[in-house]
Amino acid sequence: MTRRPRASDEALVELFLDMLAAERGAGANTLAAYRNDLEDMSAHLRASGRSITSATTDDLRDFIASLSDRGFKASSLARRLSAVRQLYRFLYAEERRSDDPAAVLEGPKRARLLPKVLSIGDVEKLLKKAQANSENARQPLAQRLRAARLFCLLEVVYATGLRVSELVTLPASAARRDQRMLVVRGKGGKERLVPLNAKAKHAMSEYLELQASTERDIKSKWLFPSFGAQGHLTRQHFARELKALGQACGIRSDRLSPHVLRHAFASHLTAQRR
Repeated sequence: MTRRPRASDEALVELFLDMLAAERGAGANTLAAYRNDLEDMSAHLRASGRSITSATTDDLRDFIASLSDRGFKASSLARRLSAVRQLYRFLYAEERRSDDPAAVLEGPKRARLLPKVLSIGDVEKLLKKAQANSENARQPLAQRLRAARLFCLLEVVYATGLRVSELVTLPASAARRDQRMLVVRGKGGKERLVPLNAKAKHAMSEYLELQASTERDIKSKWLFPSFGAQGHLTRQHFARELKALGQACGIRSDRLSPHVLRHAFASHLTAQRR
């Protein structure tokens, strides 16, 4: 059996990236990240007189250790280790290597972060500020409508614990005056009923009343329509408005997100039942 000529590090990396793009549908950003990680490893091996095809497990451990010495965080170390493991698994499967020196590598232990939680007082400050903004008749109507929309979003998510993707895609029919329950389509297309409280229904009513009084002719199936391609408010837009509101309430932006607000609903509900 004729042995294949030994390919260069660069050629092996490109071969691996071609596989990721063709078989796994990896996007440009993912491919660029893998290329950067593997070129860094190749440079480290080259400085030691090694290559991708000749590297041993100890050589790869030395590379991972060098990342720690360079101040890489555990998350970045884990990502590069993943790239190395996948590369060598691919090379072994393609018979470019007769062994897999990365198979026994161990990654750094990542610290388990405690979930961010808002106090009931924090949530009350957010709701109070959002309500005051929505009721400020001195501001332009379009600005007041945005404020009413944000207040409605906050009341609904805090009353129901909806995922942000479910919240921004609520249909306009969710705001019917006689609505006591929301029919929510969640993951996998499964539907469930979620109760609404009086405050959330009132916030919806006020928001739609303001919306109807604007000159903008809105005929949308969404409760929170937008001019964007999706037709409804995006998660990112909601997150930006929420962080801006939090800043006005003295709450750091890194402590606040739609997911954190949803988590507050669950934790506060549990506390009330104790």
